[in-house]
Amino acid sequence: MTLAQKINAYSEWRVQLSEKLEDFRRWLSESDLIDPEIDARLDRALDKLREDQLHIAFVAEFSRGKTELINAIFFAGYGNRMLPSTVGRTTMCPTELMYREEKPPSIELLPIRTRRTSTRISEYRNFPEEWTVLPLDIASPEALQAALRSVSETERVPIDLALRLGFVVNNDDPAALHADDEGLVEIPHWRHAVINFPHPLLKNGLVILDTPGLNAIGTEPELTLSLLPNAHAVLFILAADTGVTHSDLAVWNQHISVSSNAKRGRLVVLNKIDGLWDDLKPQSEIDDEIARQISHCAQTLDLPENQIFPVSAKKGLIAKVNDDDALLKRSRLLELEQALSEKLTPAKQEIVRENVYAEFADIFSNARRRYETRLDSIQEQIGELQELRGKNTNVVEYMMGKIRVEKEEFETGLQRYYAARSIFSKLTNKLFASLGIESLHTLISATRVSMDHAKFSNLLSLAMDNFFSALRSNLAHSETEINEIQAMIEAVYKKFLVEYGLKLGTPKSFSLMRCAKAIDHLEVWCNTNINNRFRLMTSDKERVIRVFFDEVAAQTRRSFERANLDAEMWLKSIMSPLENQVREHQIQIKRRLESLKRIHQATDTLEERINELEHVKSDLLAQINSLNRMGQGVLDAMNATPAPAEDAEAA
Repeated sequence: MTLAQKINAYSEWRVQLSEKLEDFRRWLSESDLIDPEIDARLDRALDKLREDQLHIAFVAEFSRGKTELINAIFFAGYGNRMLPSTVGRTTMCPTELMYREEKPPSIELLPIRTRRTSTRISEYRNFPEEWTVLPLDIASPEALQAALRSVSETERVPIDLALRLGFVVNNDDPAALHADDEGLVEIPHWRHAVINFPHPLLKNGLVILDTPGLNAIGTEPELTLSLLPNAHAVLFILAADTGVTHSDLAVWNQHISVSSNAKRGRLVVLNKIDGLWDDLKPQSEIDDEIARQISHCAQTLDLPENQIFPVSAKKGLIAKVNDDDALLKRSRLLELEQALSEKLTPAKQEIVRENVYAEFADIFSNARRRYETRLDSIQEQIGELQELRGKNTNVVEYMMGKIRVEKEEFETGLQRYYAARSIFSKLTNKLFASLGIESLHTLISATRVSMDHAKFSNLLSLAMDNFFSALRSNLAHSETEINEIQAMIEAVYKKFLVEYGLKLGTPKSFSLMRCAKAIDHLEVWCNTNINNRFRLMTSDKERVIRVFFDEVAAQTRRSFERANLDAEMWLKSIMSPLENQVREHQIQIKRRLESLKRIHQATDTLEERINELEHVKSDLLAQINSLNRMGQGVLDAMNATPAPAEDAEAA
């Protein structure tokens, strides 16, 4: 399948799985097996499917043909270059291409002057009045191209303003911005652009991130702390004739390879191989030259050669527009598209499948255990009543007394259950004392005070080091509390299983590894970009502090907020089965006692009651079979291999 077909198929898979989960939720509701906690968990799983997106980031220094590559892969079907692609710098600000049905086709542009505030791009998304919006006339390719050229706009400003906006100005550094003879610096006119375009792939959840060169990447921390690390695939574009230059290597080391799972989903594109084509050379010699460049790039970037793809984006685009199969084959563009289709959607689908399965499997198991508990109780009642056939009232009274004793023993056991809940509550409070947002805010405030009062760069650096040390200490304490909660719940589960036969299974485990890895990534970024001797000596103290709190502290807060939400869901998921089983056991004991009372009062109802219970048993078995069918339907949809619809649109 092509990339377009893969993404269409993946989108259809999400829709079908969502429908099966909705059917499962309705069935649970009709069967009186749903509660607010289960409903919230199903909502969470469905939200992951509805809002799921595939993010592809294109990263390169300027003049590597990055935008032309995007045109060739995604927009060739429009018969022309949709995104501006000319010699020199074209994409001057990070640009996201996506589609939101609730919005008209448009370009949203955030002015570069917003960098003077401490507000992040993600926060500005909530304030549409801060953006300049240009409508897109999708019926006119010329008007569309003219509007899209806005992402290339620049302005000339004094050096001091460029510095205040976070740009590096140094005429001796080729990666920095340079001042002209008038003392002015050319900077992007826009800070960020979001293009809402009804492209078939974008409609199905694809998000394309087009990034500017090194200087702009380095001055927009949110790009490297959030957008790039969260991309499911990153295409790093080099020029085939130059290979890995010093500025290319700087981009790779600082912004791509340092992220978690750096080699997973990272593809390197050796663009402009048409520059190596020579009618006076045999094709074998050209292929050998390309192979040498691949080998050199693989060694320099420490990547397998099968993750490096030589292409000609320009010739590939021309070939697609002109339906020139021979030229398209020579451009090698299809090989890159095939690699994207094989790596991108299957990897993303596996992540989504694992997340949804984790929620579904636990809910399904708990529902089945509740039915099995009811079935065991019914079978026990039937057995007790069958033993009473032909017996006198004294035997019935004896059985009633036996159940009353069992009821009293269970009520005594409930005291231990209530005590366990009290301990659980105390341990939970201790967990959120170290993991909670309030303790994080206290740490952030203390760090700000330390950095504000730091008179020397080494004290500024120490404050940042202490911040990460305190974070790890909080996470370590939190892990200790999590392990204690886990051990206590396992002991309670085991006790109620052994003494009362409650079907509780194994409590779900939980870890803060995801949060810990996010903190590790933040520290690496911090040490690379602000907390090192060179940066501290050459940067203004106020700017260092602002970047640290606007980006590092803000990202830390997001990681801890996610961890808190996950911890809350975990705590509910391990207590809910116990509460449901205890309540179910109480109800069944009460029913057994009431059944014997009826028989004691009128012995001729014994057979009627046995028949009633046999009918209840049959209904329960039918419900268990129905539950199994519903669960299998969800699993079949979850494990299905996505196949594109016959009429699916293609790029």
